[in-house]
Amino acid sequence: METKKGKYDTNPLDPDVERKAEDVWGDLGGVTQQVGGTTQQVSNEPPRPQHVEDARKNVYSEAPTRRYDNPPLEAPYPSIFVPPTYAPPPAHYQSRQDIYQAPPISAPSSRPIRGIGISEKWASMLPYAPFSIGLVVSLLELFLVPRSEGKVRYHASQGVALHIAILIVQTIFSVISMLTGSTLGGTLFKVAAFAFLIISMIRVGKGEPHQITPLAEPAQWFNKHIEPRNRG
Repeated sequence: METKKGKYDTNPLDPDVERKAEDVWGDLGGVTQQVGGTTQQVSNEPPRPQHVEDARKNVYSEAPTRRYDNPPLEAPYPSIFVPPTYAPPPAHYQSRQDIYQAPPISAPSSRPIRGIGISEKWASMLPYAPFSIGLVVSLLELFLVPRSEGKVRYHASQGVALHIAILIVQTIFSVISMLTGSTLGGTLFKVAAFAFLIISMIRVGKGEPHQITPLAEPAQWFNKHIEPRNRG
């Protein structure tokens, strides 16, 4: 006999659902059985080390927040629109150009130089004269020409340094010649030094720049320590 349904009995389920469920689960005794073993980690990510896990748990272990309005010098270049920050050079550092600068390029004039009475052109050329002439003229100019004549004193001090360097190298070749009995190296150096001095005179006479960079520091020392008689 079909069970009479009430007015509010709107259960859409099969009335036999309860009975069928009891038939299926009745043998289990109403106790849910565990299906599998222990739960395993599904993610493929390898386990983190213990110190990483400790850092993740402790929020105060993270590094402090960095300010980007004043980045450190080793910080990467932040943007193409912001120029990078470079560390200033040490206080004792000076470039070679700062140590001793060549005079402005200009054709030497024929005006007489105070203290020696010869023209600026010859006063600038004679320090590079071959043999000992250039050395003597260079020393006289440093003793007589005032510091206001910077161009002449520049070539005079460079001429002193150049002639002393040539004399030192010639002495070394002389010692080698005494030990080996060969004068070929010394002879070739004398020819090369003579040609270089003549070329230097021609360049200076034309007003071309002539700065011997390896001799910049010793030339500056001669110009600084040899005081002229006329300090004007």
